[in-house]
Amino acid sequence: MKMIKTIIVGCLLAVCIPLSGLAQVGPATVAQIGTPDRVETRLGTLKFFDGLPDKATVAKLYDNLDFMHGVEVFLDLMPGASVYAFRQGCRELGIGNSTLVTSTKVMDSKHLGLTPNTETVYAFVVIDLKNGPVVVDLPPHTLGMVNDAWQRHVADVGNAGPDRGQGGKYLFLPPGYKEEAPQGYFVFRSPTYANILLVRGFLVNGDAKPAVENFKRLHLYPLAQAANPPEQKIYDLSDDVHKDDVNKTVFASDFMFFEQVNQVVQEEPTEALDPELGGLLASIGIVKGKPFAPDARMKKLLTEAAAVGSATARSMVFATRYKEAYYYPNSGWKEMLAGGSCEFLKDGYRNLEARSAFHFYALFLSPALVFKRAGLGSQYAYTEHDAAGNYLDGGKTYRLHLPPNIPVKDFWSIIVYDSQTRSLLQTDNPIPSINSYKKDLANNADGSIDLYFGPKPPAGPSTSLGTGHESNWIQTVSGKSWNTMLRLYGPLQPWFDKTWRPGEIELVK
Repeated sequence: MKMIKTIIVGCLLAVCIPLSGLAQVGPATVAQIGTPDRVETRLGTLKFFDGLPDKATVAKLYDNLDFMHGVEVFLDLMPGASVYAFRQGCRELGIGNSTLVTSTKVMDSKHLGLTPNTETVYAFVVIDLKNGPVVVDLPPHTLGMVNDAWQRHVADVGNAGPDRGQGGKYLFLPPGYKEEAPQGYFVFRSPTYANILLVRGFLVNGDAKPAVENFKRLHLYPLAQAANPPEQKIYDLSDDVHKDDVNKTVFASDFMFFEQVNQVVQEEPTEALDPELGGLLASIGIVKGKPFAPDARMKKLLTEAAAVGSATARSMVFATRYKEAYYYPNSGWKEMLAGGSCEFLKDGYRNLEARSAFHFYALFLSPALVFKRAGLGSQYAYTEHDAAGNYLDGGKTYRLHLPPNIPVKDFWSIIVYDSQTRSLLQTDNPIPSINSYKKDLANNADGSIDLYFGPKPPAGPSTSLGTGHESNWIQTVSGKSWNTMLRLYGPLQPWFDKTWRPGEIELVK
């Protein structure tokens, strides 16, 4: 008993000794750790009684907190809303899961979609794993990727995948699948039930037919039916028009955005998102298994949060402050995937601004998009500014000079986009682009090329190709802004070491 008393006394002394050494609390200490009775902030005046906020201050601070969480959800969950909008566009066309969607023509401006390519044809299919594993029997000579419901990379297929362009059978396993996968497949596990396979096909001498015919060999079916696969359903997207009231393949920038995100949360496993993001969603009322029904106050705050989130994302894309996004000093040309990682990771941290910028401007991710090796893959540069640092105006005329020996093994293209929708700019020409396959493209004597942008083709000398610069001209629209992207397929070393660089877009008049 005496020993126990000694231990207790010793413990009490150990606690009391450091307490006796604490400094006395005085005005200077309170000033450091406390809050004055009045605090002037961007929210207005916040009032306290000896550190206790009054009712008006509490209401103001919680409104601000809910608003900030709404903006964070917009910037962080754009990838999921974007995939959902893409899938919803398919649903409104009557395209179900497992239906192979192809296009016999290149994309044109009657379709809404984030920064599509006009020099390739696309095929895609929604892989639904809710009923078990799914097989994708992929033909050779393809280039594609699979993203999950939150637009995270699951697999590369085709040229950049494990089949190395030879074709093969891929097996996708659903969340929580515990059985052993059978042999003979390239096996990938997805954290979500919904996944999208996107495959690109390249033109052959300007002809899309070979790629389209190859797409038709792609076959998707449940593993349970591998012994006797069902016939592949195919949908031709070529003649469908994405109107404002249907086929919303670009995510919303108003309150509907949060409804789109909520749909993904309800359809997918809780474990598909980390607890931090789950907590962020829960803070604005989005929780799996519960209705998303914000009251009038919360709906007003989230509506404003969507507007501010969208405006912030636009600034990240079109006026980025991330210096590494720029290819050259004093230049407007920027990388889509700045930082060299499709997960936006560098030096142990995730670049949140680069991630938000990409997902506002583009759709689908793959490591192949940041792959940098001469003669392989593709590289991208975009800009919305002229040489003087002003935004591009559709009512003015501009010139872009491409020096000789454009460093590509395959081909290059320049495409004009609508800055509002981030889709192809709608003009009299449904394909607002020029590429190196263009037969009447006019070169300068030294092999360089001058491209023109404006509402009308600028005047120029009469040649065998016509009067003026029509052959090298892409139409823009008065009263609208625009941006453009340079794509290099099979980029060569002068692009990577920057001994070749595109000119800046210069105002002509």
